[in-house]
Amino acid sequence: MPSRTSSASSGGTSRRSYRGIAILVILALIVVGAPTLIGAFSGFERTSGGEVAVVRDGGPLDDNKVRQVIDPGSGVTWIGWWSQIHRYPAQQRFYTITSNAGHGERSGVDVVNVPSGDGVNMGIEGTLYFGLNLDHQTLKSFDDKFGTRKFRSTNGGTYYPWEGDDGWSAFLDQIIRPVIDNDLRTQINNFRCAELVSSCALVQNNSAGQQSSGTPQQGNNANIAKIQDAVNTSLAEDLKSTLGADYITSIHFNLSRVTLPTEVQEAVNQAQAAFAKVTEAQAKVAQARAEAEANKARQDGYNRCPTCAEIEKLKALPQGITVYAPGNTGGVALPTK
Repeated sequence: MPSRTSSASSGGTSRRSYRGIAILVILALIVVGAPTLIGAFSGFERTSGGEVAVVRDGGPLDDNKVRQVIDPGSGVTWIGWWSQIHRYPAQQRFYTITSNAGHGERSGVDVVNVPSGDGVNMGIEGTLYFGLNLDHQTLKSFDDKFGTRKFRSTNGGTYYPWEGDDGWSAFLDQIIRPVIDNDLRTQINNFRCAELVSSCALVQNNSAGQQSSGTPQQGNNANIAKIQDAVNTSLAEDLKSTLGADYITSIHFNLSRVTLPTEVQEAVNQAQAAFAKVTEAQAKVAQARAEAEANKARQDGYNRCPTCAEIEKLKALPQGITVYAPGNTGGVALPTK
């Protein structure tokens, strides 16, 4: 009897031991299998028509080098276990600088203020159109150089350039914007204020040499177009020099507006108002002179024809008067109609 009890006890212990082992095996499978399943499902990616993707190895036993590039509008593509995917814009992009709050790349009012050749701070607004070079080797180099670091956004956050619109805008604001500002500063400095905004001449003391240089001055629009063309040429070269390669392509800058500082614009408005008053006064003087000449001519005519003067007096009398007798107390009856 005791031997049976001992045998049963031994069997129960064995079953508990097997159950414990089974639980451990199941837990091990969960621990190992769940990440494996996650890695397997996340190992398939695709891109939309407006984006290109750079894939970097990211497995626990892998390096972190670029694995492949996925072209825009791809089908489902295997990118490897736990790989990282960096998505960049593949279509034409733009960077807008404008005084219209909320319409530019930066929130609020955003204007590039650069001095003209004669020292007036000009407000420059415009839009830069460009695209990202989609050559695979160039994209890999771009991701190595810029996709592995964060950039500070105007909202204070830091982002990788592939982290959506916030990340791309942060990259543009820190890397591209200074180049735009510098090129605009260089080109605007080649022109005087009045050559870009005609009304600037109203509040400036131009020397005689500037006013009669013997060279016909071009119109404002022609000068602005000249600046725009020069910026388009210099931007391509400066961006390549700054970034280290032709990462940015199809560059075109559209200069949309040139404005004066607030205090200068107010002075222009006051000058224009003063000119308007002068013009109004000159018009009144001319009118008075014309009226005086007309009165003199009329009086000369009356002097030559006294009867005509009396006729004019009769015509000027109010309607309804029946007696008109200047110098005659008896009066003279006028015929009624």
